[in-house]
This record gives sequence, C-alpha cells and structure tokens, in this order.
Amino acid sequence: MLLIGVVAARLGFVWEWRAPYLRDPLAVLDLRDGGWAPVAGFAAAYLYALARMSRRSQLRRPLIGATLTALVLGAAVQLALPAATAPGVPLPALSLSALDGRSVPLAGFRGRPVVVNLWATWCPPCRRELPLLQQAQSEHADLHVVFVDQGETPEQVTRFLGAQGLPLRNVLLDPALSAGAAFGQRALPTTLFFDAGGRLVATRVGALSAATLAQHLAALKAAPTPSLPRSTPP
Repeated sequence: MLLIGVVAARLGFVWEWRAPYLRDPLAVLDLRDGGWAPVAGFAAAYLYALARMSRRSQLRRPLIGATLTALVLGAAVQLALPAATAPGVPLPALSLSALDGRSVPLAGFRGRPVVVNLWATWCPPCRRELPLLQQAQSEHADLHVVFVDQGETPEQVTRFLGAQGLPLRNVLLDPALSAGAAFGQRALPTTLFFDAGGRLVATRVGALSAATLAQHLAALKAAPTPSLPRSTPP
C-alpha cells in the first residue's frame, strides 16, 4: 500500500505539472523537489486495499487498520504543514544592503507577489535552482523575486554571479543572517512566497524544480489580491 501510494502520489504530481517534466524527463526521478499529489496517492492505496480485501478476507482487519492509520497520519501532516509555514506572516520590517550599498527595505516590495530566496554561493542546491528563479524573474513582470544572500560579502556574491552568467535583479546581502532569523529558517535554500499584500502564502525548504516552482507561482497568483497601490521596486 505504501509503495503504491508513494508512486501514485509522484505520478499524479508529474501529470498535473507535466510541461516542465516533458522538457526534462529525468527530473521525474529527483524526489528532492518535493512534488507530490497526496490525494492521488491515498486514492491508489485505498483502491489497492479494497482489491486485496476482496480476494483475501483474512486481510480485511489489518488492511482496514493500515488504511485508517494512513488517513490519520496524512490528515495530521496536512494540519501541521500550515503551522510550520506560518501562513499570513507579513514581510518583516527589515532593511538589507544591495550590491551597490543601497539600503533596501523588504516591505518595499509589497504591491506585487514576492518570492524571497535565502541562498549562499557555497550551497549546491542553491546554485542548482538559481537559473530557474532567474528565468521566473525574467518571465513574470508582475512578480518580485528577491535573492537574499546569507552571510557573504559583496565581492563574493558579485564574483559568483559574474562567473555563472546570472543577471539577477534584487540581490540583497544579509551578513548577519537577520532574514533567516526573522523568517525562522536556518536551512538553505529556503524560498518564501508572499502575496501582493506581503502576507506569507507558502514556504519551500530545499531546492525547487521547474515543476514545483510553477506549482508555487500558480498558487501565489491565485491568492486574493488586496486593495493596495502597486509599489515601485526599490
């Protein structure tokens, strides 16, 4: 049941967000991206349990117990996730330095949906997802993507971006790791998705794939838009 549920949950997500996976089929095997469709997984496991019970009546009691346990655990995880990501938390009143030395308040990005990426040049998963976020920044004019480097100098960041050929906008420096502390996040990479009112919608800890990024951006754009004047990017 567990194996069938896991495979179905993965395949359900892949089918829903199939366009990115068609461009990179091997990404289907990279389970680190966190792409799952829980409903598809539970449905497949439940149907398998029913099929087994119809063939072997002595399995009825343990299979019913396993199914109920899975449902309870799944519901507990779904309830725990919102608490872990603390939805509704506003962009903190925090000012960080741009590469040119300007002081940039994070709250100044409100007025459009905001994606805040906590990263560092030494972090392999961070480096792997930066091109995806750069592409999203280029393709979505109605979105702010903010790259908050954790604990490094302007020279380190500038040298890395130049070597990688990444023309990122909104690169901010956080040498004291104050953004991670404000968001309650220590792991890198961490990506936080805020609606146009500056309220947290979702948090992703770990590298994003093209499919999981598309999933989060779709949910972010579907969030209700508050009646706020559109801000000018700092």
